[in-house]
Amino acid sequence: RVAAKGIEVTTLAVPHDAYADKITAAVPRGKGPDVFIFAQDRLGGWVEGGVTVEPIGFFLDDQTRSQFLPNMLEAMTYRDTVYGLPLNYKSITLIYNKKLVATPPKTSGELVKLAKRLTDAAAGRFGLAYAYNDFYYHAALQNAFGGRAFDPGPKPVLNAPQNVAAMKLLLKWMSQDAILPAEPSTALVTSLFNEGKAAMVFSGPWFLGEIAPGIDYGLALLPTIDEAGGKPMRPWLTIEGVYVSASSKQKEAAYELAKYLASEEAGLVLAVEGRQLHTNKTVYTHKAVADDPVLAAFRRQLDTATPMPNFAEMTVMWSPATTAMNTIVRGAATPEVALDRAQRTVEKDIAALRKGR
Repeated sequence: RVAAKGIEVTTLAVPHDAYADKITAAVPRGKGPDVFIFAQDRLGGWVEGGVTVEPIGFFLDDQTRSQFLPNMLEAMTYRDTVYGLPLNYKSITLIYNKKLVATPPKTSGELVKLAKRLTDAAAGRFGLAYAYNDFYYHAALQNAFGGRAFDPGPKPVLNAPQNVAAMKLLLKWMSQDAILPAEPSTALVTSLFNEGKAAMVFSGPWFLGEIAPGIDYGLALLPTIDEAGGKPMRPWLTIEGVYVSASSKQKEAAYELAKYLASEEAGLVLAVEGRQLHTNKTVYTHKAVADDPVLAAFRRQLDTATPMPNFAEMTVMWSPATTAMNTIVRGAATPEVALDRAQRTVEKDIAALRKGR
């Protein structure tokens, strides 16, 4: 029951891989939930597709608007209209094995120096491990250089010079510095860390549940990048929002539920009991949250994180970007060639997407 509202709520768990497609298919046909929770990267597609998410600006009061951490409500906004209330956020940060790393590196220079000392590729040991061939993980390095997926418009700019520069630094870490494992799947990264064969990883809160009980780990800010003028790595911020279904027959009650979930009261429960990174800024003034090393670490990383684009066009960005990443790390093409190819593919796919609207 929602506090003081007497609203009965029935929950339904849906496998993550099928969830977004189920929402896209069911809600426009008048089926599906009154309220649903998902990350902001699908918001633009749902709005452009129509009849999926309800605009909530009519319901939104100033007190609710002001309760969130920076960038949170903006992630729920598409073409100047608010469509959801932010609930929790995720980003990657630096996670390290305290047995191997006494003091986590603050700069890329320190990172490489330390990682080289801790790497023995012949023994399968690496100073740093992360899914660097995944565009989501790579974005933190790309954004440090001022790189991006889109310019305003949204205009795709996958082959921007800054993106090329970030790729070249990644290749240096791979080849010249040789501090990274080859073919770094998320499963391999987890395995290496749990075996004490990866001293540091770049990953998010989802990784913590996979760490073996015997590993004493710490969390620290992602390093600044000397090669980018000392700018910090800026990981993509994924913000899960609570949305009111456009086909709901109980929109006022649905909004009240969304508002409650985004409140300090609910946020404190989600943070303390669920270890979720809630979006309500007052939650972080409570001692139980402020003293939690994990919640506090990801809250600090938030200051240099940047929301993942929520444009409808983002849906056609992933496949070409992923292909480019894999092509580059395999050495099958230079960053310039691979990103130019990805840019042409994205431009073609966006043109087809817009034509089909």
